[in-house]
Amino acid sequence: MTPRLFLGRGLRLLILGVFTIFFVAPILWLILAPTKSDHALVLNSPFSFGSFHQVALAWKHLDHFSHHVYRHWIVNSLVYSLTATAITLVAGIPAGYGLALGRFPGRRLILSLTLISMIIPSAALVLPIYLEMNAADHIVLFGSHVHLINSAWSVILPFAFFPFGVYLAYIYYITALPPTLLEAARVDGASELQTFLRIAMPLAKPVLALVFFFAFVSDWNNFFLPYVVLSDPQQLPITVGLQDLLASTPAFNPSVGGGGGATNIFKPELAIATVIAVLPVAVVFMVSQRALVRGLVGGGVKE
Repeated sequence: MTPRLFLGRGLRLLILGVFTIFFVAPILWLILAPTKSDHALVLNSPFSFGSFHQVALAWKHLDHFSHHVYRHWIVNSLVYSLTATAITLVAGIPAGYGLALGRFPGRRLILSLTLISMIIPSAALVLPIYLEMNAADHIVLFGSHVHLINSAWSVILPFAFFPFGVYLAYIYYITALPPTLLEAARVDGASELQTFLRIAMPLAKPVLALVFFFAFVSDWNNFFLPYVVLSDPQQLPITVGLQDLLASTPAFNPSVGGGGGATNIFKPELAIATVIAVLPVAVVFMVSQRALVRGLVGGGVKE
């Protein structure tokens, strides 16, 4: 190996090592932080392991915070994310199928609006969504007013609007689904609904996993919309709940009286709260990893 090649390879390895440390070190610290006390986090090595007893103690303090509200935050996030993702799949996959293989007036306009809505920042839609749901309070349905603000539906319904999922289904169906297969089903007497349910849907498992993953992660990580439309602490998702938890920690909010002793929320409790909040997304990724890869490459080759 020539000195020039050796120097180039060494430089590449050095750059990769620096970026690896930059991204892995905070994650490793976050995982190890609950094993130590708040005092040990300052004095001991940042990557040293404490004890499992300290992990149990940190969870005990976190679980007793504000009458077990952390459990409500996790359950709320699961309910909001899973329900909205289910609606996204039920509505988005057939929509992508129709846009890809259907021929009807306004198809190009709907596809263009779908693409435009993808590039609009989600934060820019929060105020119009809030005003729309607030106006719905004046609507009378089945003898009672429709109250969306500060309800679960004020989060679920906007979460279910996921144009990227429609576009993913559109790309998959227009590139990876053989038209001759659908024609054969129609020749055999299958209706359009039967063709979709028995042919198109079973073949779209990779894109189903892809849309499920992106929709679930987007819903789980959404902060601004629940922060605006929800005011009851018992209804908050974990993203907004963690903000309340930060406000109760003296390390981030010096105005907390008694140095945080009244709530027993310190850096180890924050660390374990963050780790638990990330676990559902990590589990979904690990379970659907193979289908995700198939879905990403499935629409890249024209059949």
